[in-house]
Amino acid sequence: MSEPQKNSPIEARSEVTAQNDNSIAAQPQTAIKTLRQGSKYVSLLLLSTIASCSFGYLAAKEQLPTSIESSAVASPKIADSSSILAGVNTNFITQVVDKVGPAVVRINASTTVAARSGGGDGSEDPFFRRFFGNRTGQPQQPAEREIRQGTGSGFIINNNGQILTNAHVVAGATKVTVTLKDGRTVDGRVKGIDRVTDVAVVEIAEKNLPSIQLGNSEQIKPGEWAIAIGNPLGLDNTVTAGIVSGTGRTGAEIGAADKRVNYIQTDAAINPGNSGGPLLNAGGQVIGMNTAILRGAQGLGFAIPINTAVRIANQLIATGKVDHPFLGVQMVNLTPALKQEINSDPNTNFKIDVDKGTLIARVVRNSPAATAGMRSGDIIKSVNGKTVENSNQVQQAVDTTKIGTNVQILVRRNGQDLTLNVTPVAAPPMTAAPE
Repeated sequence: MSEPQKNSPIEARSEVTAQNDNSIAAQPQTAIKTLRQGSKYVSLLLLSTIASCSFGYLAAKEQLPTSIESSAVASPKIADSSSILAGVNTNFITQVVDKVGPAVVRINASTTVAARSGGGDGSEDPFFRRFFGNRTGQPQQPAEREIRQGTGSGFIINNNGQILTNAHVVAGATKVTVTLKDGRTVDGRVKGIDRVTDVAVVEIAEKNLPSIQLGNSEQIKPGEWAIAIGNPLGLDNTVTAGIVSGTGRTGAEIGAADKRVNYIQTDAAINPGNSGGPLLNAGGQVIGMNTAILRGAQGLGFAIPINTAVRIANQLIATGKVDHPFLGVQMVNLTPALKQEINSDPNTNFKIDVDKGTLIARVVRNSPAATAGMRSGDIIKSVNGKTVENSNQVQQAVDTTKIGTNVQILVRRNGQDLTLNVTPVAAPPMTAAPE
């Protein structure tokens, strides 16, 4: 069991500022559509379980060799492997579970909604339709109001009884209960949610609880061990393990362009109900919060870096809300092919003389960017003197700025460099989409 963390705000070793949100950075397909090309999106499946949902199961049988060519050849290899494994702690996952498990909780959220005459199971709700598809054939609910149940995971971050989880687990909930590892079930109160990063904080009255030790998500690398603990499909205290298979996955890349997060990718098995649970390193430190999987993909799960989650949680604990800087532009990464297409289009009123960079595809009307004089066709070269090479780097640089302060943006326009002063405002609530 890890030592209880200090009182809020939460202390983290360092912070991640890289997030993503199409109020400032649109995924390339969206921007290209603005430039008269089609778009194609990947559907994202959030991991909180919802009543009446059905999920598929797949099983794979590992194929083992049936014979060894020659004992003379095989023996040295076995000897070498044994000598390597001699110093390896093969029970480290068990030790991590023993250490961290008591701080992982189950979160049940009840939401009271109006029953609609034609919807049956409520699949007409845009939120559930987006992530779970239309679920037809369900019997119509005769009651005027219905209670919708959802289950997710969470983990205790300090001895004040504050729990980190996903916003989509508790958003809109009329009642939240938290089940501890020792079997106790207590009422929870949502301290705050941030839909832009999908982070939420839930409080319970219990004090001096076991808490998780925070790691540093800026230091992780692909290939490191990754251990997930949570309540997938209602199966409490489930442990899975794998590796960190990628870092810095943007929301646009995984089909969640409205999220300002650079995700950790893992092949540790996560399923609906894992949402909000911890992703841990081999030392039992939390490096991420499990949040999403790609529909139709195997071995692709995504977690919010713990540095990002902690930074957002600190603001939620302090003020109950999070304000994100908003410029009001849509961006796309420039390529030689896109450059040629734009320059050969007789309907465009600008020309591009570089092959790479961050192209402004659209400027939102009456936005800070519009007020500062940014235009479609501008290519962003730096933000506050820091060179940026793609839209994700622009987003990271903007996210480190403060609302209401001046931001210097160097752009290239029709062969000339211009410095524009932009003053970001707070992003519109619940959305980063352009107006």
